[in-house]
Amino acid sequence: MIFNFQLSTFNFLPPLLTLPTAYLAPVSYYVALAHADAALIDQHQYYVKQTWRNRCRIAMPHGAQDLVIPVCAAPPHTPVKDIRLSDHGNWQHHHWSALQTAYGKSPFFEYYADDLAPFYQSRRYSFLLDFNQELHILVSNLIDLNTPVRLADSYLNATFPETAFLAPYYQVFTHRNGFLSNLSIIDLLCNLGPESILYLNHSLMQ
Repeated sequence: MIFNFQLSTFNFLPPLLTLPTAYLAPVSYYVALAHADAALIDQHQYYVKQTWRNRCRIAMPHGAQDLVIPVCAAPPHTPVKDIRLSDHGNWQHHHWSALQTAYGKSPFFEYYADDLAPFYQSRRYSFLLDFNQELHILVSNLIDLNTPVRLADSYLNATFPETAFLAPYYQVFTHRNGFLSNLSIIDLLCNLGPESILYLNHSLMQ
């Protein structure tokens, strides 16, 4: 067995979960989704800098590293649905190179690479929300996560889920970094592959 679960208190989530948009969200975000009947993404909330809305955290050889999507400057109180992506720094190329470095030797990166690569090599997006949501749809399909998710019609004041109790699982650089908890869902997917959905279903929300 790759991971061992322990007993903990489970606080049941509401049947309808409300969430902010996120770029390759943390594992705890997907644990919440796995235990919900359905979810709404709050596209009308104000964009907040330095959050998971435009960044994800992956395991590199030297430790955890954030990948940040550059966005165009916007006035205060701009809804997240109106945040535009910036081409600054050729970020798609750099993010893909970082993912290859982080997960190229993981058990399942090669299996999923052809599905992920177009988001960084050929597809072009104008809005952060569109990029996040289409990438989320792909990841959900790869994981076999079937929780229905749609964009909310009005402001919901959604927040990111509390960090889940996450049992250690195999990571490529554990021998250097130890287990790094609550990284991006891409870490779980590349390391556990088809077992990712089992891990999400058995993880416990604190």
